Amino acid sequence: MPERADAIVVLGCRVLPSGRLTTAALRRAKKAADAYLAGVAPHIVTSGGRRWGAQIEAEALRRELVRAGVPDEAVTSELWSLTTHENAAFSAEILRRRGARRVLVVTCAWHVERAIQNFRCVGVDAWPLPSEGVRAGAVRRAYRRGHELVCAWLDRRALGRAHALVRAVPRPAPRVSGAQSAEENAR
Repeated sequence: MPERADAIVVLGCRVLPSGRLTTAALRRAKKAADAYLAGVAPHIVTSGGRRWGAQIEAEALRRELVRAGVPDEAVTSELWSLTTHENAAFSAEILRRRGARRVLVVTCAWHVERAIQNFRCVGVDAWPLPSEGVRAGAVRRAYRRGHELVCAWLDRRALGRAHALVRAVPRPAPRVSGAQSAEENAR
């Protein structure tokens, strides 16, 4: 993991209808806030557009980061994504506009491998910064592994569809200046 990054991306997860973060979301926010306050990166992107009642993941994470001492202007919320693949795709655009090249991705340890793969697939130099979790029992670990396998398959399908759409969009012909056009007509 790099000692410095251009940004930190915190992936969303379930939020209680009251707006309080679940323990997993709270651990992610704490990990990101601690890294920011330690000077690891100058900016944080909270990613997650899923609504839990009236609460949006990215906004709930933002509020917790600010409560933890991160300046509000140092946080950008990505509010459209509903999946890990979309977290990566939509955050990548925000990161590009900010000129962020090297990024730390904060999520649960059991989820971080797939998250990093998704960010790298959309062209982001992503590195893991997993939040510590509580030790899960065998059934929970098996469920998470199965969940990650199915979601990785869905991520690959989504990426394939995105590439197919890009290939299907017709490219405009290059514009020819008046001087070039006159030279070509003279030939």
